[in-house]
Amino acid sequence: MHTQSTDVKSKKAEQGAATRRALLDAACALFGERGYAATSIDDVAHAANVTKGAFYHHYAGKQELFAGVYEQVKREVSERVAAAFLEPDPWVDLCAGCQAMLDAHLDPRVQRIVLHDAQAVLDADTIRRVDTRYGAVVLRGALRRSIRAGVVRALPLKILALMLTGAILEGCMAIADSDDPTQTRADAGDVLTTLLQGLRPPTP
Repeated sequence: MHTQSTDVKSKKAEQGAATRRALLDAACALFGERGYAATSIDDVAHAANVTKGAFYHHYAGKQELFAGVYEQVKREVSERVAAAFLEPDPWVDLCAGCQAMLDAHLDPRVQRIVLHDAQAVLDADTIRRVDTRYGAVVLRGALRRSIRAGVVRALPLKILALMLTGAILEGCMAIADSDDPTQTRADAGDVLTTLLQGLRPPTP
């Protein structure tokens, strides 16, 4: 009896996780294509092939669902960028990773969810918490390696990572809002390179 009860609970948990994943995936696609305002709970439930009741079993409302989507997209961006932070040379590694952070936000879906709708839908504390977890943390590791290698000045690591992440996100916003994204991306890349050069230790 106990084993059967455990199996039933385990199956329900698996089904619940699958439903939650289906809702997140459907919402991510719809929010990325249409935007938050133009996407209804009914749209998400229909796309996920679940009932509206199932939606409310997992999420209190559309805003809570969007918060989950925002975190998922930020995690995906972080994982994509992390692959760029693999150069053996610490300085090349830092520069390549920071430029990759700009490029990751060229995706229209990422721009709509992360750079536009999030600012209107989520509170500043939620955005900062997620940005710190999935942006600054990845960058902090590259900065730590660069400082240890002596190619970046020994500045307070946490503050440095947060401020550099903020500068990069502002560059991403400028690209997303630009009438000429290609030129703005090139300009943002040049400014970012100059900012990073400013972190170099003074030449003896």
